[in-house]
Formats: sequence, structure tokens, C-alpha cells
Amino acid sequence: MEKRVLLIGHEKSFMVNAIEKGLEKEGYGVLMMEPDEDQIKALEKKPHIYLLYMGDLSDDDYELFEYLNDAIDSERFLLYIIGNKEELDLAIKYIAKEKVQETYLRPLDVKRLTEQLNSVVEYSELDDELKKKILIIDDDGTMLRMMRTWLSVKYHVYMASSGKIALSFLAKNPIDLVLLDYEMPGMDGATVLKEMRSTPAYKDIPVIFLTAKDDKESVMKVVGLKPEKYLLKSMPKEKLTNAIDEFFIIRSRKK
Repeated sequence: MEKRVLLIGHEKSFMVNAIEKGLEKEGYGVLMMEPDEDQIKALEKKPHIYLLYMGDLSDDDYELFEYLNDAIDSERFLLYIIGNKEELDLAIKYIAKEKVQETYLRPLDVKRLTEQLNSVVEYSELDDELKKKILIIDDDGTMLRMMRTWLSVKYHVYMASSGKIALSFLAKNPIDLVLLDYEMPGMDGATVLKEMRSTPAYKDIPVIFLTAKDDKESVMKVVGLKPEKYLLKSMPKEKLTNAIDEFFIIRSRKK
């Protein structure tokens, strides 16, 4: 991924100019655009990183927000949004929260932003064959999309909305880690894990449970099936992704 950024915001804004200068200092090529969806649509060779500065934007800019919400899926860019609490709430009113890579409260720490973008660029330059493959199994579409957004920077992410679909996928595709929702209708997480452990083709794939509750009864039901760990769905993004990164780091040390 090239160190190029599309910065969307009013060019007369002091903060927009400060962001531009901070990114350029870190070696980024910054393409400045007014918050106009037609101009953005017309761009050729668009960057893979979009920064949306919400200052002075309002409900009147709903067409821009709706365009970004749809274009994230079709054009596959990473969207970062900057604003105060009210401005961020406005953006999420039109742009699905699970599609947004990160939000930043004003006043923005430009150094922190560039550090995170540098990490994104660094991981994007890894050979695709070296990236670990993660399958997320969850009946909640919002959770699936949010996890994909969080993890796709570093990993190849695949999604399955049911245990049946997941087992069919696993039979045909090598996977390094399964993130498994504990509570699902029909075939729940415990049943999926039991089926995995009894099937030679994928019995050794590590599994981390995603659960909405942290109770002893749920843990004891599957402790004999040896899941790697349990992660609460309510965990903050950074804590959850760090736990997955840590899993792979520890696993690589053991080999």
C-alpha cells in the first residue's frame, strides 16, 4: 500500500491544514478534497486510506456520508473519521459504525494518527502468503463486519454466519484461527467446536470463543474441547485485537 491519503475536509480549516502538514512530514502524499461526493467519485487512482474531518459538516452533507458508507464496500478503502463527540455521532448516523476503521476525538494528536497509519502501511506490504488466515463465525452480521474491519489490516479474514456454513468452509480451506461466537441459533458455538474436534481434517485448528457473557457455566461446557481462550464481545477494539496478535506471537514462539 502506498503512503497516500485522501483527506476530506474544508481546506480553509486550520486543523485540516495541520493534519496535511503532519502527514506530509511523515512522508505521506496527501490528496486534499472538499467534502463533495461528486468530486470524490470522479477521482482516479484513489488512495486506500480516507480521512474524513467532520468540522463544519452537518446533516446537509448526508449525500457525502451515504456515498462513503456504500463505497467502503465496493472500493475497499479504510475510513478514519475525526471530530468532536457530536460530529462523530453525526457521522455514525449515516456511516455504519462497523465499517469505520477508527474514530478520533478533536483535538487530534496527529503524531498518534500517523503512527497508526504507518502500522497499516507496514502490514499491507507483507507478502499475502505470510498473512495469517482467520475465520469468524457469528450469526450477527454487524459483529462480523466490525471484526472484519478491525482485523483485515493485518490478517486475511473470512466470515461465516452459521456453524453449518463454517464447517463447509473449513473442509475446503486452510485456516490459522477460528473466532467462534458462543451463542448462535441452531448449531451453537459449543456444538461447532465439538464437530471440529471430531473431524480429522480440522480438529487441530485453534479456536477462540467470542462471548457476550463471562460465566463459569459456559466455560465449563467446553473446557474439555480445549479452546485457546475466551474474548468478550464488549472488549474495546484495541484490547481485542491485541489479544489476537498476542495469540499468534506466542504460538510462533512455541514452534
